[in-house]
Amino acid sequence: MGWIILGIVMVGAAIGGTVVSSQVEHAKYDVVSSAGNIEIRDYAPHIVAEVTVSGARQVAINQGFRLIADYIFGGNTASSKVAMTAPVIQQPSEKIAMTAPVVQQGSGNEWNVRFIMPANYTLATLPKPNNTDVTLYEVASKRFAAIRFSGMAGEETLREKTQALHAFIADKKLKILSTPTLAFYNPPWTLPFLRRNEVLIEIEK
Repeated sequence: MGWIILGIVMVGAAIGGTVVSSQVEHAKYDVVSSAGNIEIRDYAPHIVAEVTVSGARQVAINQGFRLIADYIFGGNTASSKVAMTAPVIQQPSEKIAMTAPVVQQGSGNEWNVRFIMPANYTLATLPKPNNTDVTLYEVASKRFAAIRFSGMAGEETLREKTQALHAFIADKKLKILSTPTLAFYNPPWTLPFLRRNEVLIEIEK
């Protein structure tokens, strides 16, 4: 009976994680075309909070996540009153709504980890980070080829999905403009089959 109860709790937590992901604001994009689990997307301009960290990929994303989470959960000085999405919390320094996905991009041993800020903010209205390692900047509209998959995003899986995306881009004779970007949408307690992960590569319009 104990194992049954534990299983129900784990499934409930995982489904709850998926609900959390579905309720937060996501990056806005239009799907230009699709082929199976691969899409060509046009992303709207948006603002990101970004840090650069060194180390192995998993270590880097964990460290980067903590640094930016500290910013959006109060590690900032409010330059103006910010309208909240959800949840709403009132405190001396403001809390910014969480968005999805968490994005990771790397070169060698350094990784850029960034959160996309809610669309109702501008650079002028976002509170300034207390930590100078956190940078806020605006990203212009871009086109990406994206491959979506569930499960655990281990190194071998990420390599396989990246290779599949490269093969698709080569087959369609598209021009690559960036190194691969990794995107993760769910809390760590989400069951593997409910997770949403992506590899994205910027391409020429």
